Amino acid sequence: MTATPSPKVPFQDLPLQIRTLRAELDPAIDAVLRHGQFILGPEVTAFEQAWAQFCGTKHAIGVGSGTDALQLILRALGIGPGHEVITVANSFIATAEAVSYTGATPVLVDCSLDDYLIDPVAVAAAITPRTRAILPVHLYGQPANMAALAALAHQHGLALVEDAAQAHGATLKDGRSCGALGLASAFSFYPGKNLGAFGDGGAVNTHDDGLARQLKLLRNWGSVVKYHHEIQGYNSRLDTLQAAVLGVKLRHLAAWNDHRRTAAGWYRAALADLPGLVLPAEAPWTGRHVYHLFVIRLLERNRDAVARVLAERGVQTVVHYPVPIHRQKAYAELGYAEGSFPCAEQAARTVLSLPMFPEMTPDHVALVADALRAALTA
Repeated sequence: MTATPSPKVPFQDLPLQIRTLRAELDPAIDAVLRHGQFILGPEVTAFEQAWAQFCGTKHAIGVGSGTDALQLILRALGIGPGHEVITVANSFIATAEAVSYTGATPVLVDCSLDDYLIDPVAVAAAITPRTRAILPVHLYGQPANMAALAALAHQHGLALVEDAAQAHGATLKDGRSCGALGLASAFSFYPGKNLGAFGDGGAVNTHDDGLARQLKLLRNWGSVVKYHHEIQGYNSRLDTLQAAVLGVKLRHLAAWNDHRRTAAGWYRAALADLPGLVLPAEAPWTGRHVYHLFVIRLLERNRDAVARVLAERGVQTVVHYPVPIHRQKAYAELGYAEGSFPCAEQAARTVLSLPMFPEMTPDHVALVADALRAALTA
């Protein structure tokens, strides 16, 4: 049986990242193995404090995943059956599912095709007496239009909750970081994120003392003191081993984000002359785009055919996301017809994510550009 050859340019290169960090990771993991506090050990507390400081929030609460982070925020806010939460159609399904887990209804709206971020005008039109929260997604590594969304939330008395799962270190022009822009925020530490663990993990960031305490109860069976349960909670804690890994990686996150931005600049220079190609736009309110993904849009070519040519030339790509949430079978019950959100649907048909990781070199980008040029002229 012939082995599949390794790509010339992988979509991500986590093994390379791990190799460069082994001298720091091994002792951090070994310390956990030695003390044996695998659940809510000291590394969890240390990481929570460091992560809160990085994001500019008073609190960070480690949980089992980014999806849990969203769900527990909504539950802590008392959102449940009969309530609505407005979010965007062009996100990973977990954004909507976190709403559904509470018994509330996700109300979907369209994005802007300029930056793929939630459209505040569409949000305003979707608010009803049942709306309890607005849940923007900081997609691909840059913040949503939080000023416009905060004004809507204030006007209607709604909670503003950030899905910051793709925006570790992204900022507004005023310097404030994603994760510190709403009442609470949810981060994912899935391995492929800008800050990724060695498995699932997540965190909630907030400035609110009461909300932080409620979240600590919810993540740990409603308990702060062992075997004493104040409320009905869940089992959703950030593992100590994962916190140890994240603590090591966090020391490198700012530099990694800088290199992602550098790689994005290389891409812009290399792809500027290609016709029928829309490069990522940085929104006018964005201070720091951290390029979790580098997403292009193909106007004149079949996206899937282009991706096949790139694969043949050793370049891995991914489509984020080929089916918008409102067209997923899992959400047929919401009753959205095809054409309900034209921008999200056009993005789903035409976007393509190119390789993006902190260890990228100019040679990587040149190989991707050459392959893409060949695909577009084939």
